[in-house]
Amino acid sequence: MSQRIYNKLWAEAQEELSGLLIEEQSAVPSRPEKDRVVFFQHVAKLYVHYLQIFRQLEEVYDQVVHPQKRRNIRLTLDGVMGRVLELKNEMVEKEYLEYHYMDDILLDLKLTPAALEIPIPRYFIHEQDKGVQEKKKILSDTFEKVEDMTQEEAVTFIQVMERARQGCLRAKLNKASRKMNMSKDPGAVGTESAVICIQKMWRGYIERKRTKIARDEEMIILGMAMDPKYQVPSPAEITPHTNEAWTLLKQEYEEDYQKSVEAVTNYIRDVEGPDISETMKNQIRQWFFECRDTTGSFPDYPDEENGGSALIFAVKSPQEVKYTPIHNYGLLHVFCSLHK
Repeated sequence: MSQRIYNKLWAEAQEELSGLLIEEQSAVPSRPEKDRVVFFQHVAKLYVHYLQIFRQLEEVYDQVVHPQKRRNIRLTLDGVMGRVLELKNEMVEKEYLEYHYMDDILLDLKLTPAALEIPIPRYFIHEQDKGVQEKKKILSDTFEKVEDMTQEEAVTFIQVMERARQGCLRAKLNKASRKMNMSKDPGAVGTESAVICIQKMWRGYIERKRTKIARDEEMIILGMAMDPKYQVPSPAEITPHTNEAWTLLKQEYEEDYQKSVEAVTNYIRDVEGPDISETMKNQIRQWFFECRDTTGSFPDYPDEENGGSALIFAVKSPQEVKYTPIHNYGLLHVFCSLHK
């Protein structure tokens, strides 16, 4: 499916989620529900709805390649998974069962029992691949260190490895020697039995291989199997390659996004940073002077706990600034002058 289809699925999931949140907020009773059956039906219905949204968002998150969209979808997906676990915990606490029968709810929603299965999010597996890549990086770094060895270090390393190999070989020889000494009747009889065993295994392997070839030829002649030269790759063989290419594309887009964020951040810090800093200093200085002209004294600088200078630049309406506990009138005058 195209990206437009997944964008549509994402929008539908957002609408369903918004409707569920409104339903939960409006359905809060003034008194707690005492009927266990009614309460369980309500929680189970919410559980099924959230589970369907989770499956839909997981599919969208796996297929969308846009990095910014993936971050927004991931936040929603994590929240939905948390809500599913909360509802599952409530059902377990009320019924003291790990498995629940919700046939009536599935019938009302026109769903099959397969809709209650919780799939493992595919990004769990992809994130595990990162650990594998880190291990490969450690190995490559180790090989690079080995390549940078001096001649003396390399000779020492080879000597250590060779001594370890000889030690392992000597241990195996000692173990075999002990077994031979423990054998009661070593000799021709043991050798003859070993030869007969090897012959049996080899002849059995050859006969099984011939039988399989004959059976395959017979199936092709009867038209019950396709000749290998006419076979084409099945969807099960094509899908893994497609998924692998899709994963590589998402990783490429993610790397481009991270590089772009870093480049924009460095540009703003190096080029526009000094101008922004000077502008903010002038605005803070103007705020102090205007408050002094209005109230007759300089205001207290906002504490770090209250937000510091960020509180001065926060975008607020005059009604909100009116109730700010930092020289109300001076702030109101400044914000009105800055946001006219």
